Amino acid sequence: MTDGNPDDIDTSDDGKVVRGIRFVPADPQAIFDLLADPAQHPTIDGSGSVQSSNEAAPARLEMGAKFGMSMKIGVPYKMTNTVVEFDEPSLIGWTHVGGHIWRYRLRPVDGGTEVTEEFDMRPAKGAFLLKATGAPKRNAKAIDATLDRLAEHFRPADA
Repeated sequence: MTDGNPDDIDTSDDGKVVRGIRFVPADPQAIFDLLADPAQHPTIDGSGSVQSSNEAAPARLEMGAKFGMSMKIGVPYKMTNTVVEFDEPSLIGWTHVGGHIWRYRLRPVDGGTEVTEEFDMRPAKGAFLLKATGAPKRNAKAIDATLDRLAEHFRPADA
C-alpha cells in the first residue's frame, strides 16, 4: 500500500501499468456506487481534467455502458468511454478511443476498503506515445490525488 507519496506509486509490466493503492474508510459497495455514477467523477478526479459528465451519460454504469465526459487539458474536449470491466462491487474499468484502461479494484479490509486505481497502457494503441509524452508520471500524480480525494470523500466527519 502506498503512503500517499507519488514516488511510491507502483509501475509494473514494463512501465505500462501505473497503480496506486489507498485505504478508504468505507465499504466496497459505497465506493463502487460512487465510481459507477459518471456524474460523480469530477468530484474525485485528481488530475483536474474531468469537468463534467455528458447529459446523455447513464445514471449508473454497467458492463458495456458508454458515457461521455467533458474534459480539459489546456483546451476543452469531449471523450466517450466504454465500460470494459465490471464485477460489482470489486472491479470497474473503462476505456476510450486510445485503448488504455482506467480501472478501480476494491478489496474489503478491516474498517474499510483497499482501493487500487490503475492506468493500464497494455491495450493502448499508442503506448509508446503515452510513455514518450510523460503520461505515466503525470497519471501517477493524478492517481495519488484521486485516491486522496476518494478517501477524503468517505472520511467520517468526526475524523
